[in-house]
Amino acid sequence: MSTRSTDPRDPAPSTGATGSGLVVRRAGAGDVTTLAEVAAATFALACPPSMTQDRVRAFVDEVLSPARFTGYLADPARCLLLAEEAGAPLGYAMLVGGEPSDDDVRAAIRLRPTVELSKIYVLPQAHGTGTAALLMQQALAWAHEQGAAGVWLGVNQQNERAQRFYGKSGFERVGTKRFLVGGVLEDDFVMERSLTPATQG
Repeated sequence: MSTRSTDPRDPAPSTGATGSGLVVRRAGAGDVTTLAEVAAATFALACPPSMTQDRVRAFVDEVLSPARFTGYLADPARCLLLAEEAGAPLGYAMLVGGEPSDDDVRAAIRLRPTVELSKIYVLPQAHGTGTAALLMQQALAWAHEQGAAGVWLGVNQQNERAQRFYGKSGFERVGTKRFLVGGVLEDDFVMERSLTPATQG
């Protein structure tokens, strides 16, 4: 069961334009189990067909466990957003403020200060419902509130569906990087978009 955050610094929940009951809100400590379950259910959807289930499980256990989400929520540089409809989780996003630790990313991105859109996933039943777009809208709004000039992300080079979505959301390819999954390096594109007032939304 998800528990709503009561932090007065958090933005008010944002609802979908259709008034369907879709809500995106800031996740809190009571959402750890929900976040881990959604993350485990959605990570494989973004993986290339060549990735084995053993590697997917290893990544989920290492990076997307309840213990890791507890740490993510406690990190003041991070923001986790949860999309829900009628109280049922549909997807989540995680942003990380600050200079990237990856040398390839630092060399590729052009805008500072920056925020990483580390994760944005929705469950299969939410595809095509506007859930991902609302999550993206709120993610970019949070980054802008932090004073970021741009947002960057990494996406698997074989994940064309995600690349199309990011392109429609204003991101453009600016470089490449490697991403470790289950002990094997994958090839990612680095994509970035500006947060100037003329390009928000």
